[in-house]
Amino acid sequence: MATEEGLVLEVVTPLGVVLCERVDEVVAPSVQGEFGVLSGHLPMLASLNIGLLHFVKGNDTTEVAVGRGFAEVLHDRTLVLTDRYATKEDVDVLVVRERLTAVDAELEEFSGDLNDPHRLELIEEEQWLATQLELMGDPPQHKVLVESRATDFADLMPQLEEASAEDEDDDAPKGD
Repeated sequence: MATEEGLVLEVVTPLGVVLCERVDEVVAPSVQGEFGVLSGHLPMLASLNIGLLHFVKGNDTTEVAVGRGFAEVLHDRTLVLTDRYATKEDVDVLVVRERLTAVDAELEEFSGDLNDPHRLELIEEEQWLATQLELMGDPPQHKVLVESRATDFADLMPQLEEASAEDEDDDAPKGD
C-alpha cells in the first residue's frame, strides 16, 4: 500500500487544523514511548503524551510540540488530535521560563493530596512548558516527580538500632 508520494500528516487541535503536510516520515510521542510512521504503515491508534513530534520531508526534519491526545494511522495518513500545539515561532523562551519557575515553586510548596486535580494540572503544565523549551533546544534540568511523599527515615533509625541490638543479644551465647 506504499505510495511514491509519502504520507499525509494532519494535526488538529480544538482550534482546528494547525498542520497539514505531505511528509516522508513521522515520529510521535506516545504514552508507551516514541513511535515512527512511514508510508505503508499498518493501521494503528495510539494515545499521545506531551512531547515533540518530528516529521521528515525530503532532507528537512521539523519538530513541533504537541500535548496529550491521539494519533491514528490509516491509509498513508497520520491524523494527530491534540489539545496543544506549538512551533518554534510560537514559543517565547523568557515567558515560558518565567512560568516554569512559578509552576515549579507552586509544586514544591504543594502539601495536599497527591491526586488533587490542581496538582495534576500543574504537573501537566510543567511538562508542556519543558517540552516547549526542549523544542527551542534549551530544555530545563530534569526533575523527578514522585507520586508519593518522601519518608523521613531519621525517626525510624532508633527503632532499627534497638531491633539490631536485640538481634545481636539473641545470637550471643547464653551462659547457664
